[in-house]
Amino acid sequence: MVVGATGNVGTSVVAALAEDPAVDSVTGLARRVPGWRPARTRWHAVDVEPGGADLVPLFAGADAVIHLAWKFQPTHHPAETWRTNVLGSIRVFDAVAEAGVPALIHASSVGAYSPGPKDRAVDESWPTHGWPQAAYTREKAYLERVLDAYEQRHPDLRVVRMRPGFLFKRQSASEQRRIFAGRLLPGRLVRPRLLPAVPDLPGLRFQALHTDDAAAAYRAAVVLPVRGAFNLAADPPVDADLLVRLFDARKLAMPSGPVRAALAAAWRLHLVPASPDLFDAVLRLPLLDSTRAREELSWQPAHTSADAIEEFLAGLRSGAGMDTAPLAGDRKRTRHLMAAAADHLVKPTPGVVS
Repeated sequence: MVVGATGNVGTSVVAALAEDPAVDSVTGLARRVPGWRPARTRWHAVDVEPGGADLVPLFAGADAVIHLAWKFQPTHHPAETWRTNVLGSIRVFDAVAEAGVPALIHASSVGAYSPGPKDRAVDESWPTHGWPQAAYTREKAYLERVLDAYEQRHPDLRVVRMRPGFLFKRQSASEQRRIFAGRLLPGRLVRPRLLPAVPDLPGLRFQALHTDDAAAAYRAAVVLPVRGAFNLAADPPVDADLLVRLFDARKLAMPSGPVRAALAAAWRLHLVPASPDLFDAVLRLPLLDSTRAREELSWQPAHTSADAIEEFLAGLRSGAGMDTAPLAGDRKRTRHLMAAAADHLVKPTPGVVS
């Protein structure tokens, strides 16, 4: 069972599982059933939020539940994302235990980690208290505490926590532009030589990973008897020098203060959806050591971090997407939203946010 199966990570996880001969069948749960139809996969439209449909009957008989559902917006209303991301996740966790599912694989994140070093990588023992000002990191860290108690209550249930770096693929480009930059960023401008300079900010050093490589680790966690946390990241770390090469631009050293002030002003005016608190968190996230995933999952990313970002940028320029509501390109996205609004006017449909 893949909860939140139609987004950036979910589509890659479903595809990886559907191609694995060790997996008999895959059930994808999402707010809206997609047009995309991978082999041996069936779909259900369900709701993870409090008051949604009972998840226990859906989970009964499953060998593993992979929980990926997450809402990034609205960043101006953190109580709404908390309702989906935290309370909805707790509903999923409780339903897994009640249904007797033997394995829960949860999508945590590098964002769950406390601020850490940029000159060396940390393993899974690094504290997971997040950056408290940002809703995303606060919610990811809170769920780590929930799972700490959950594992104590259900010692026979195999719990895996995936903590990847930033995830990119070509088909997710339109969705990620809408989530983080908004519609004011023209994708066609994100190409080499059109960006005059890349800001070299203190702390601008993070890790990227191709979403399909993350999906390979999720697939391995389903079929192998592992438990615990796994960092997932590819080399090399992304910094201003790497971005300069990708954009064929020059590097401009500058303090983070003016950039944050501009972002904060744009966010307050609802010009961009990404909050300045998330910007603060990104500059403080540690680098990840993925040794445990390589050894226990036999995992090796097939793409470098530069490959993942280059593919994402190509997707931005072409307006790439998939035939799912979250990943739809801009034109198809408009049709999805109009159809969803019409369905809601006729008969409200509970939904999982992918």
